[in-house]
Amino acid sequence: MNHEYYMKLAINLAMKAKGKTSPNPYVGALVVKKGKIIGRGYHAKAGLAHAEVMALDEAGDKAQGATLYVTLEPCAHFGRTPPCTGRVVNSGVKEVIIGMQDPNPLNNGRGINILRQHGIKVEVGFLGEELKKLNEVFLKYIIKRMPFVTVKVAQSLDGRIATRTGDSKWITTDASRSVAHRMRQDYDAIMVGVNTILRDNPKLDAWFAKQQPTKIVVDSQLSTPADANIFSGSSKVIIVTLPIEPGRETENRSILAQKATILEVREKAGQINLRDMLKKLAQMEITNILVEGGGTLNGALFDEGLVDKFQFFISPKVIGGKDALGAIMGRGVAHMDKVAKLKDIKSRRIDKDFLIEGYV
Repeated sequence: MNHEYYMKLAINLAMKAKGKTSPNPYVGALVVKKGKIIGRGYHAKAGLAHAEVMALDEAGDKAQGATLYVTLEPCAHFGRTPPCTGRVVNSGVKEVIIGMQDPNPLNNGRGINILRQHGIKVEVGFLGEELKKLNEVFLKYIIKRMPFVTVKVAQSLDGRIATRTGDSKWITTDASRSVAHRMRQDYDAIMVGVNTILRDNPKLDAWFAKQQPTKIVVDSQLSTPADANIFSGSSKVIIVTLPIEPGRETENRSILAQKATILEVREKAGQINLRDMLKKLAQMEITNILVEGGGTLNGALFDEGLVDKFQFFISPKVIGGKDALGAIMGRGVAHMDKVAKLKDIKSRRIDKDFLIEGYV
């Protein structure tokens, strides 16, 4: 049989749950017998059945002697659901074709070994690069215990995100903003710095999402207004700040604590320790974050080497002015040999704007 053909179909199934499985990976599965697909499944949401279980349930007794295709190694540990290996063994399949080994330390080869110990033929390693891309968020989260960080910017041709007076509505077109809102629904959380809250007072909603992403504000001094638009709606809000000595709580802090989760993180040079922040957010099962500025937060994340991906919406406008707000502030680099090496660059036109995206 053409293993890559069926694995590609399994990947297509996995993508049906795009933006819905966090903190779990995207997984698709097929049961094939005599060249005919008799079972299909994909992991739809954390806590629901895994892909291979769904596919085997659909195949039923016909799975006896069939081949199971699954994009990720079946789990051999208890999580939100029981191990999948037992269901695979009991199904009677004779062969399991696995796209890639599970990087989760709780599994990572255990599932494969259990299947082989029960006499099931196992082959591993098909469309590996495509599968790594599919589960890039899960791979970073499960291996490094850090969220996958994407910086999104809407800027003018000369790299400005607002005029010298702070006016930024609107740099890009309606079409670009619509695309950006569709992007939001694929993320666990949307993050901004407190200056963006004070200047723009955004809602940070995702227009097309059934479940709104968490809103995160990086605010070392807890100066977020209690009536800010981010508190409208039912979305969870997290305000990241520095620890405060007991007994020195401010009135605003007490009010904000009733509206949001206050996440205290370590200090670095008088500012938020961004690496510590990301580690603590990962502990809260936030696996990927879309950072929407402003320039100070964007620059700090680039300075610390914490950016995985970027999406720059560029409008053919020139704002100009040395006091206009830049897209990437921070320290920056002193020499060209230290610049961020961007790769896998893609670009496309959206109305009058251009979207340039890639990886760091």
